Amino acid sequence: MIDLGLNKNATRMLTGLIMGTLVMYCIIQGGPWILLLLAVMLIAGSREYVRMLNHKGFYPSLKVIYITEIILATVVYLKRFDLVAITLTICAMGSFMWVLFRGRQPYIANVATTLLGMVYCGWFPLHLIFLRDLSCDRYDSGLGFVVLMFTAILLTDIGCYYVGSKWGKHKLAPTVSPNKTIEGSIGGIFFAILGALIVGYCINLEWYLALCAGVICTVFGQIGDLCESLIKRDAGVKDSGSSLPGHGGFLDRTDSFILTLPIMYYFCKCFIFHTEWMNTLANMLKGLF
Repeated sequence: MIDLGLNKNATRMLTGLIMGTLVMYCIIQGGPWILLLLAVMLIAGSREYVRMLNHKGFYPSLKVIYITEIILATVVYLKRFDLVAITLTICAMGSFMWVLFRGRQPYIANVATTLLGMVYCGWFPLHLIFLRDLSCDRYDSGLGFVVLMFTAILLTDIGCYYVGSKWGKHKLAPTVSPNKTIEGSIGGIFFAILGALIVGYCINLEWYLALCAGVICTVFGQIGDLCESLIKRDAGVKDSGSSLPGHGGFLDRTDSFILTLPIMYYFCKCFIFHTEWMNTLANMLKGLF
């Protein structure tokens, strides 16, 4: 870890400020900047993931994961969504062939963790491109919804920390993350919904849709955090890495987004940007009565 000569909280805040500024710049610019941002995150996150699994005694193929991520990122960036399924299918077969020819124990675990790495470190984060590129007559892009998601998750972390540290008594998931409390979780949900409503108002989003988006972001953000904690605890490591001073590794900083991104994308696509299916369903229901 880089020593900045600051105390832990100051180091964490400085790193978060720099990282947040760079991330938001890339998201606002869009296009190749988001691809560059994801390339850094996917490369670093996948390496940390493999190292954690190595500590457990599993040996997923970093090469297969990288190849899958490169192909998937290219397919997604070129908007060839028809090639996603075949890409995942071929790369999944590649993980089996890698184990077959490499011949290293434990075979089943190595295949399974390679497949998990493809999805967890590659496919899920790539939904950031999907979400950013959404468009309809009312919204030119999904930028406002990306900002809403980032705001809700940031306020979730802040609310969980401060409410939990002051009033937290009941453990949320003691076997996975002993420091997290139910009170902190509720505090995170409250602040996330508040932030989502404010951002929703700024982008002219109906309050009930902003409320739903805030709930989705905070709930799946917390679940994503717990999932990464589960991997770390099972692997016997404290942090996924030490690349980010005060934060640990890239996975430690992005774990709340990994599960939130795909859920947020499908919510926005179905209920905000493309509502034709809702009109069709409503007409069908009217026809029944």
